[in-house]
Amino acid sequence: MNALHDEPDAVLDVLGIGFGPSNLALAIAVEEHNAQAAPENRIRAGFLERQPSFGWHRGMLIEDATMQVSFLKDLVTMRNPTSDFSFLCFLRERGRMVDFLNAKTLFPLRIEFHEYFEWAAARVAHLVDYSDEVVSVDPVTGPDGEVRWLDVISRVPGEPGRTVTRRARNISVAVGLEPHLPPETALSDRIWHNSELVPRVRELNASGDGGSVGRVLVLGAGQSGAEALDYLHRSFPEAEICAIFAKYGYTPADDSPFANRIFDPEAVDVYFRSTPEVKQSLVDYHRSTNYSVVDMDLIESLYATMYREKVQGRERLQLRNVSRIRDVRSLDDHLEVTVEYLPTGEREVISADLLVHATGYRPRDLDTLLGRTAKLCLRDDKDAVRVGRDHRVELTPDVTAGIYLQGATEHTHGLTSTLLSTTAVRSGEILESLIAHRAGDLADSAIPAA
Repeated sequence: MNALHDEPDAVLDVLGIGFGPSNLALAIAVEEHNAQAAPENRIRAGFLERQPSFGWHRGMLIEDATMQVSFLKDLVTMRNPTSDFSFLCFLRERGRMVDFLNAKTLFPLRIEFHEYFEWAAARVAHLVDYSDEVVSVDPVTGPDGEVRWLDVISRVPGEPGRTVTRRARNISVAVGLEPHLPPETALSDRIWHNSELVPRVRELNASGDGGSVGRVLVLGAGQSGAEALDYLHRSFPEAEICAIFAKYGYTPADDSPFANRIFDPEAVDVYFRSTPEVKQSLVDYHRSTNYSVVDMDLIESLYATMYREKVQGRERLQLRNVSRIRDVRSLDDHLEVTVEYLPTGEREVISADLLVHATGYRPRDLDTLLGRTAKLCLRDDKDAVRVGRDHRVELTPDVTAGIYLQGATEHTHGLTSTLLSTTAVRSGEILESLIAHRAGDLADSAIPAA
């Protein structure tokens, strides 16, 4: 992808900001469309990613952790079952299809699914610029005063003082989530977010310092917290690993067939058409499918480990339930963590070598990314961005450029917004919307200089 020039051909039909699974699925959908479309109907697309290469939750790629969605909910199958970008085609190319079938599972290893993502991303690498961090998005008006294009400004890789500008008729924002931390929490060599768990542990063990770890605290009661607890217990075989959370115990994830229908493509239609009250009730009713819940197999494994250690008389895996962390002091060689037992208010200061926050993620701030362009977005009565069913942001009447959101639309599209379940379907819906708007966009003639 080249920097912006003044020729009309340099203007992209869509420029993706961020290149995780969502925009990767869109890139594949565009590639498959262009392979069959007449030259004049092809979509000019490009994508920007601030990471130096494709990566998806690398810090939680625990070697034996499995996906929580079926492999059929890959980048393409729900949209185009015949696509050669499917997980099954990846397995065939890697020579592992028969082995995977013999495993009799719908849920691949997370490291294998990441390998699949990397394989797919490599096939559309010509559309992506890596190490390219977007700093702002500026509206560009045509001769008639309409905002017809968006200028996306990013830092030049290796030269942070310089920027490059690319112009597009539409942008697809898929910048993912950022770690959520308790207020006033500062990360350090001893205080981590679970998003960096695996590389941090490997670094400690590789340096020889892993053996000096005596106690680790893990804050959080969801799947990531339980996985971190289990991984740390295995990684530091001499250390005490202690979970801290406000619940009485881990809550099992509801992955039963009827509950899982909340992740069906049709459920997005139902959610989108519902009143705000019904939307909230749907989230509340089905929160146990996704939020602060743990796979039952892992719950049972952790309990079995705790009981076995109790029988053996050495309880390394511990749990402080109905509790909260009230204070953390960083000293030269350890942490002093104040933990409150909520039923009585009793507080205990625990000495620990590490504190891992498995406290989830939150959407990145859209206003900061979009800059002046954010003022063109219409808002609802809760100041949330209004988004159409086609994932296109509703903008002021003087704007014909388009902004598509992927991953920040739970308030309009439901629980699947940040999940993989409808990624393939959503990419097809965005492509259809781009094609539908393209005829009017191409009617615009004058392309002002950047």
